[in-house]
Amino acid sequence: MIGFLKGRLAAKNPPGLMLDVGGVGYELDAPMSTFYGLPAVGEPVALFTHMVVREDAHVLFGFGTDSERRLFRALLKVSGVGPKIALGILSGASVDDFLRTIEAEDIAMLTRIPGIGRKTAERIIIEMRDNVRKLSAGVPGTESVPAFAAPASPQSEAFSALLALGYKPPEAMRLLKAVEDPSLATTELIRHALKAAAKG
Repeated sequence: MIGFLKGRLAAKNPPGLMLDVGGVGYELDAPMSTFYGLPAVGEPVALFTHMVVREDAHVLFGFGTDSERRLFRALLKVSGVGPKIALGILSGASVDDFLRTIEAEDIAMLTRIPGIGRKTAERIIIEMRDNVRKLSAGVPGTESVPAFAAPASPQSEAFSALLALGYKPPEAMRLLKAVEDPSLATTELIRHALKAAAKG
């Protein structure tokens, strides 16, 4: 099992990225919470990883902090929650915000995430209750890396990222149009769009 990768960022196109580790390109999917902290392409980066083995593929997921990876792994144990929904949860809220949502039993917030209906939201809250305290414990040395510069075509990249997170094209367009400053970098556009989605 690959638990950690350290190399240079070769490409990033939310939610996918490529990490060059000693001349080998590792393709990973990552939540937007990790993308917000990535450096520029070509810069060194270290990511915690988790591999999901399916019948048709082995998919590697990358995380800027170990707390994000621990939450991702805990979510995968919840009935009805797969990697895509888990990435959507981590993209729409920080680990702390999600844990507060569980403590507050805020079903409405969870159902705003693509792929999560009321029954799944209720299951997540019930099954994650016991994990809140464990996941709240910080792990030293797992801070995110510094923020990175804006890539080209931020609007189109943000649109593609929202589609990859499960939003339908009309909804993705609506969320992006609601962003007050369309000249923002890709990750900031996505951040504002996801905040708008969370508010309903």
